[in-house]
Amino acid sequence: MEISDRPFSASNVTHISRAASVKRTTGETDVTVILNLDGVGTCKSATGIPFLDHMMHQLSAHGLIDLDVQSIGDLAIDDHHTNEDVGITLGQALGKALGDRKGIIRFGHFIAPLDEALIQVCLDFSGRPHLSYGLQIPTQRVGTYDTQLVREFFVAVCNHAQMTLHIRQLEGINSHHIIEATFKAFARALRMAVEIDPRRLGGIPSSKGML
Repeated sequence: MEISDRPFSASNVTHISRAASVKRTTGETDVTVILNLDGVGTCKSATGIPFLDHMMHQLSAHGLIDLDVQSIGDLAIDDHHTNEDVGITLGQALGKALGDRKGIIRFGHFIAPLDEALIQVCLDFSGRPHLSYGLQIPTQRVGTYDTQLVREFFVAVCNHAQMTLHIRQLEGINSHHIIEATFKAFARALRMAVEIDPRRLGGIPSSKGML
């Protein structure tokens, strides 16, 4: 086997835009997500759900993703449709921005503390949607946000970004801390997974040759 002694440089890898814009309109919601995976953490989020907006800011800031989320939904009924459709549209935007997933690290993991809460997230842009969800959130609401919607959000993201996602709660008794630590850990794991691997030189990160 011949081993290349060519030094790695940015010119060895073709730069492609890893930004995407997705609009989803249904009879219940109208959601637009614009993102740039190679951003600096700039975020605008107006979903009509204050706590979800707060989580979008965590995702952007800690994942270094430039993110713009705009949504109009049937919030007079409840937050469920908007929460789910934001997750769906975000997942679609992630998948579109990654394209054929050439050159990425693919796997990501992080353990995030927030005071007494400690959350572990592991993910794989495998092309096989799966969520293993281990949060035990002690209260039904954080502010006006129904904490059951956290799982629904991540189900939607997984299915439409085609990722495998494992979320584990190692410690935690405060609902706000548990959820926020989850989004921070997810952001950092996502950041790791979508980074370009300089040793892969644009190849598919799979022994099968495709994802």
